[in-house]
Amino acid sequence: MNNVLGDKKAVVVLLGPALLVYTLAMLVPVFWSLGYTFLSGNAITGFTFAGLANFEKLFSDPAVGEALWFTVRYAVVITAGQVLLGYFLSLLYVFALKRGSSLIRTLVFFPVVLPTVAVALLFQKMFEIAPQNGLVNSALNVFGMGSIDWLGDGSRAFWVIVIMDLWRSMGFYAVLLYTGLVDIPEDILESARLDGAQGLRLIRHIVLPLSLPVLLSSIIFSINGTLKVFDSIVALTNGGPGSATTPLTLHMFRTSFTYGDYGYGSTVALLLTILCLIVTLFIFRSSRRDLTKD
Repeated sequence: MNNVLGDKKAVVVLLGPALLVYTLAMLVPVFWSLGYTFLSGNAITGFTFAGLANFEKLFSDPAVGEALWFTVRYAVVITAGQVLLGYFLSLLYVFALKRGSSLIRTLVFFPVVLPTVAVALLFQKMFEIAPQNGLVNSALNVFGMGSIDWLGDGSRAFWVIVIMDLWRSMGFYAVLLYTGLVDIPEDILESARLDGAQGLRLIRHIVLPLSLPVLLSSIIFSINGTLKVFDSIVALTNGGPGSATTPLTLHMFRTSFTYGDYGYGSTVALLLTILCLIVTLFIFRSSRRDLTKD
């Protein structure tokens, strides 16, 4: 292996094709999109140089502020829910169910493989109010409460989206965190138990620190995915009612392809990219400080 890595020609032959594909598929579109931020128009009407007009519009556009607030709020709530529920389930798999957890893991993971549109249609029917009550409103009626227009109010629709996405994704994070927990050496756990660490003390002082790397990876994976949410919201609410559940990704899509303004759409995309980078760097710096303190 050292001989291969020491041969520059071999390195070029092995890595060159992959780097070429990555450059063409990832880096070129990124810089291309960055160039669009200084233009206005589209491929049909043509492009004109706009200078910094798109950036000026970005900071004064109330629709961007609303979409940014929804995106951040959604990302924080969903990330916390995904990681906490996933960690709780992984602890349940390892310490409670143990060898009998295979069936439960499969059932909990099943929503992950379902198509997003199918899940959205399921939740639309569950929270439906017209032309007939869905399962949730029917249950409310049984207990003497009136039907609620869940998807017709922005705040309620937000929580329906949260419930749907948590149900759909918690199985993935449970399995992801489970792989980190099963790698903890059993002798360390046994030594901790002999020293009197049981229950929450065992989890707090032994399991949590040892599973911190995979936990951190889960947080980064989750926060970047939730900041770029698109398909589930389009399928369930299409950004409505009004623009109450419109994330930055959907606002960018509509700006670029519905209204035909590639330049301003690319500027919104740049804002989303910077947001993802800032959040990721913040998490890395925070984790390094914690490790330094420890």
